[in-house]
Amino acid sequence: MSAAAKYQEIAATLRGQIDRGELSVGDQLPTEQALQERFDASRTTVRQALKELRDAGLVQMRHGVGVFVAPPKVVRRLDSRERLSKARRNANKAAFLAEADAQGFTPSSSVKVWFEPAQDFAELFGIEEGSELCVRDRVMRADGEPVMLAVSRLPREITRGTALEEVETGPGGALARLEEQGIEITGHEEIVSARMPDANERQIFGLGGGPVLVVRRRTWSGDRVVEVNDMVMPGESYELRYAWDAV
Repeated sequence: MSAAAKYQEIAATLRGQIDRGELSVGDQLPTEQALQERFDASRTTVRQALKELRDAGLVQMRHGVGVFVAPPKVVRRLDSRERLSKARRNANKAAFLAEADAQGFTPSSSVKVWFEPAQDFAELFGIEEGSELCVRDRVMRADGEPVMLAVSRLPREITRGTALEEVETGPGGALARLEEQGIEITGHEEIVSARMPDANERQIFGLGGGPVLVVRRRTWSGDRVVEVNDMVMPGESYELRYAWDAV
């Protein structure tokens, strides 16, 4: 048997034990030495199998301690039409809070706010490059685990002097604050892609070699873009869901 087939056999066997509940969340996997002996495999092959399980989000490696079955970390992202609806905002369950309510996890976030020249975003917003943007930089957590990085940008001409420039925007979130100013939200567009994480993202999410999902959402009021939100989510932890009517 080739080394590639051998590591796949090891990974499949351990995955099966996890799926069947023979290895439960928090259980320690056999040591590398034990797996080498059990499967008559080299240390390199065993490590490759464990890396595959780690990249799939099934195990956690604790340096100097061992490898343990990881808790499930998948967050199912609600259809955007539902999570961004006015009804959800009015109930203070917009976006991430809606997902927490639907899936039963405890949401939390850390927020930083700063201001910067529009520069590369000027064309998107239809403003001058030197015009200021309000930037809302957030780390979103589910049960304490980071699951999303979200950086929103809004023209400062519509955020100056409002709660949008505070850490806490208040019930309903940023879109509700825009509506309070008479800015009607008329549409959203999301563009989804995937790429490998940078060093900062790997550290925050605790990633191995898996990809991240990248979503750019543009929000319109009429023909004007009023918010650009760039979101990054670990591919192993997030599931996107979109639904539409047949035509």
